[in-house]
Amino acid sequence: MFAFPPSRGMQKTLRVLAALLGYPDARLRGHLAEMRDLLRDERALVASRMGELDVLMDRLGRADPLEAEADYVELFDRGRATSLHLFEHVHGDSRDRGPAMIDLGQTYEKAGLVLAEGELPDYLPAVLEFVSTQPPREARAFLAEMAHIFNAIFGALRQRDSAYASVLGALLELAGQKAEPIAPVAEEPLDESWAEPAAFDGCSSKGQARPGQAQPIHLVRKNAQPGAAA
Repeated sequence: MFAFPPSRGMQKTLRVLAALLGYPDARLRGHLAEMRDLLRDERALVASRMGELDVLMDRLGRADPLEAEADYVELFDRGRATSLHLFEHVHGDSRDRGPAMIDLGQTYEKAGLVLAEGELPDYLPAVLEFVSTQPPREARAFLAEMAHIFNAIFGALRQRDSAYASVLGALLELAGQKAEPIAPVAEEPLDESWAEPAAFDGCSSKGQARPGQAQPIHLVRKNAQPGAAA
């Protein structure tokens, strides 16, 4: 495990990691330099992990915009192994998923945060934005509870030689855990994996975005002015 002082802050780092896992539209790519500065300013990650994140941000900055967006969709929307919806890895399409969603949404509300319209509570960037509002000790403990899921996604991304694996590695580091990639299991055919679960009235939990569709703001403060970010 990594030994970090309990008081070390990680708020900025968590919000940058949340943004890096979002849909790579022009808005996100326009803030890459600022995001890099925030990571360096907070110094919550070791130098080697920072170097990996630099590679990801460099690739996003140099990539053709349409290709970057298409690659993101192909990576995160085509199957469950790399899904950024955490309950996909825990509950799948079982009926347990509904109550878990409600409980997580209520956790956000108790912290004075509400999800943007159409956003699901278990979407990892939204989860990270919530965790960034917590004190360092509580934030690290919250991340540690999800370490097995992070390692599963980390393993699937490593298998695909994706630079996005560095973000999951960073989350495991912040949790005080070792990045140990879990080999993904064989996935069912796409047509079957995209079938909507009847238990939730066809409410889709597959996919984060589509080319040309901007990623919504994930969490906003209650009583915030319209359009204000969290």
